[in-house]
Amino acid sequence: MLLDIGSPENVPAYIEKVKTKEKVLSGFGHRIYRTSDPRSFIIRKTAEEVFEVTGRNPLLETALRLHDIALKDEYFVKRRLYPNVDFFSGLIYQSLGFVSSLSLLSLTCWACQAELPSLLVAH
Repeated sequence: MLLDIGSPENVPAYIEKVKTKEKVLSGFGHRIYRTSDPRSFIIRKTAEEVFEVTGRNPLLETALRLHDIALKDEYFVKRRLYPNVDFFSGLIYQSLGFVSSLSLLSLTCWACQAELPSLLVAH
C-alpha cells in the first residue's frame, strides 16, 4: 500500500480513493479493538528501534502522513478505523530485508505459532 502511495504528498488523494472504495487502507481497524490497538504503540516504538539499526525506511514519512491524516479524518474516526499492529510491521520487515512479495501476514502468523507453544509451556 505504501509503495502504491509513493510519497507523503500523494496521501490525501489515496485517502479519497479509500473513501470511495477504490483502494483499501491496510493496517487500520481490528475486529476486536474498537479504539486504538494497544499493540500498535508497541510496534511503533519497535519500528523506531529497528530504524536506528537499519537506517530510516524511506516509506516512513508516507506512513506517518497517512497515520496522521486518517486519525483526524471524520470518515475513519466515525468508522473507528485506527492503526493496528500491522501498520508499522510491514516497514519493519522491509527494513530487515524481507522481500515485499513475501506474505508478511503469513510470516507474522507463522512466527506467532512458532512462539506460542514455548510461551504456553513456560507459563
